[in-house]
Amino acid sequence: MDALKVIVQIVYILICIALTFVVLKQEGKTAGLSGALTGTSETYWSKNKGRSVEGTLEKITKYLAAGFIVLSVVLNLNW
Repeated sequence: MDALKVIVQIVYILICIALTFVVLKQEGKTAGLSGALTGTSETYWSKNKGRSVEGTLEKITKYLAAGFIVLSVVLNLNW
């Protein structure tokens, strides 16, 4: 049982590092907020964001955050 706990802790640390890296690679959302306030229309780039690198980083962030939460709960169980 101790070996499984060590493996889960190692995976947890790797997820933490990957999540930090992915969040830091993303662009800020200030352009989106100013566009909403000034009333500019959506561009081709904003409509196809899911296929871009930025869209991929957002998807990866969601999956890593879900794994982070699940492993946080698992590690806090009394083994």
